[in-house]
Order: sequence, then structure tokens, then C-alpha cells
Amino acid sequence: MKVTTYTDGGSRGNPGPSALGVVIKDEHGRTLANYGEYLGITTNNVAEYSALISALHKAHELGATEVDCVMDSKLVAEQMNRRWKVKEAHLQTLFVKAWNAVAGFKHVHFRHVYREHNKEADAALNKVLDAHMKK
Repeated sequence: MKVTTYTDGGSRGNPGPSALGVVIKDEHGRTLANYGEYLGITTNNVAEYSALISALHKAHELGATEVDCVMDSKLVAEQMNRRWKVKEAHLQTLFVKAWNAVAGFKHVHFRHVYREHNKEADAALNKVLDAHMKK
């Protein structure tokens, strides 16, 4: 089964309160998962990697064999495609976690899109951050 994951991570402040948003769709565009998760105080880049890792684990749980990972983080997409080096130690750890999560699939593709093409994942993370900020 092939799925497309849409991921977004963000923080209000950098670092600041952070969350991830994930939407997973099947080949016919049907939504299989749509969720957000609060991450605590962290950076945008950590939140972006956390979103990708969460989406890959969820895709595996759903039985996917091929994954098209769509994200609005150019940094994460370029690093996962091995075009950019991962220089920061804390991101190297997350890169390895993401890379290990890829191992269970036949094929994985990482693709950067602009924010306006990633609205559902953005909405999922903002819903979580908005709820957390009201506390």
C-alpha cells in the first residue's frame, strides 16, 4: 500500500511551545490519519523532524509499504534526501531516528512543498498549540 504523509512542525517562539501535525492519505486521497501532538518547549527544526518520525511510524502501523513524505521544511527534506549535511548534533540524532524509521518500507520519497500546499498538517499542529496555549 502506498501512502502520502503531510507533516508540519512548529513552535511559537524558537524555541517555544511546539507541536507536530500529521495527515496521512491513501492513493485515492482518503484520509487515514489526521492528528497533532504537543512536544513541549523545543525548536521549529526539532518539531519538523518529530513530525516526520511520527508520520513514518504511523504509516508503518497502517501497513504502508511505500511512502511519499510531503513537508514544508526544506531543511528536513534536503537532509533526508542527503543533499544537505546535518551539522547540529541534536538534529543528527533525529535524522538517525528518521532514517531508521525509513528502513521498513520498500520505497520512501521526501518532497518539500510551500506552506500553502500543506494546510491540513499545519491546521493539525495549530489546533494542538492553540489548545495548549489556552491552558
